[in-house]
Amino acid sequence: MSFFDEARKLLRENIREYAMFIALFVIMGVFAVTTDGLFISSRNLVNLVNQTGYIAVLAVGMTLVIVIRHIDLSVGFLAGFLGAVAAIVLASWGWPVYLAIAFVLGLGILAGLLTSSLVAELGIPAFVATLAGWLGYRGALQLATRTTGTIIISNDVFVAIGNGFVPDIPDIGILPEMHKVTLLLGLLGIILFVSGELISRRTMHKQGFEGLSTPLFILKQVFISILIGGVAWILAGYQGLSWTAVIILIVVLFYHFMTTKTVLGRHIYAVGGNPEAAELSGISVKRITHVVFGSMGMLAALSGILYASRLRSATTTAGTLFELDAIAAAFVGGVSAAGGVGNVVGSLIGALIMTSLTSGMNLMQIDISYQYIVRALVLALAVIFDVVTRRRSQ
Repeated sequence: MSFFDEARKLLRENIREYAMFIALFVIMGVFAVTTDGLFISSRNLVNLVNQTGYIAVLAVGMTLVIVIRHIDLSVGFLAGFLGAVAAIVLASWGWPVYLAIAFVLGLGILAGLLTSSLVAELGIPAFVATLAGWLGYRGALQLATRTTGTIIISNDVFVAIGNGFVPDIPDIGILPEMHKVTLLLGLLGIILFVSGELISRRTMHKQGFEGLSTPLFILKQVFISILIGGVAWILAGYQGLSWTAVIILIVVLFYHFMTTKTVLGRHIYAVGGNPEAAELSGISVKRITHVVFGSMGMLAALSGILYASRLRSATTTAGTLFELDAIAAAFVGGVSAAGGVGNVVGSLIGALIMTSLTSGMNLMQIDISYQYIVRALVLALAVIFDVVTRRRSQ
């Protein structure tokens, strides 16, 4: 098989995984041209990553919820309410920032387990159970912010989570205008990626699997390495890697490992693929439901922390439509409405696509009405693409 035939076959067999990356590159390329390069400037891309943070972590959790054939409409106002709780315990109760964050994350887990109890133990449809949560947490947010309307957060450590950047090493005369720690982290990322791919390739060969041909394998390593290096170079041009980006990377890497390398991850996809068969094979569907919704609650809490930190305050409108943005990001990122299909890296790409659309159209000064229509079309195309590819695979 020739190089081009193999590449064409690889693209055809993995079109679901590659389509979202292609879409992101096309969107960024179009906005780079239409904004005369302003969209891909270091400052705008750093801001884009920070704006994506609170939706990306929600989208990761929402992906797993949809994978097991459920939905969670409560996470938006749950994030807003828990962000307000964080502001209260910091501003009014005087708690240490790390204790406040741990407390809020714990409340998020409890909120998720409350939802899962309604769904798994009582058999209430997730749509209804989480709609009740949407209403309840919206009311709780109104109560929490009733006195002042806006709760100002002055804790420097907490504010740095959404606005701060990884410190740089002292200037040594090399690339004085670049953030050198970000460049070093980019280089480390390339080394880890290439070494991991080499180990995986060697393991596949030992087990008798062919994998990619050598030319295509090398092309993949070069392309991804250039991509990682290019992103690191652009971010290094303006203050470097933000703490928000670090949190996103930690969340995505942890959940990617959990879903692809652990028994729990295999059980989650087994439940999503066929709950009845999973139950018959000894997998506790109830336990998986508790784990997934508890995880969703924790990530909602983290989203609320990121949002409150970025705004330096908690407001009465925090969390509005977050759940819809997270659901849209998950579907654009490749999760299937039929369950059992989707990955957390895709949810991150989906969040970047939706945020890129908003950022790019804002830079082009497109009316907000048209922005909603464009985002609706992108979401509809993602779902249509999912349906068509599933039919072809069957």
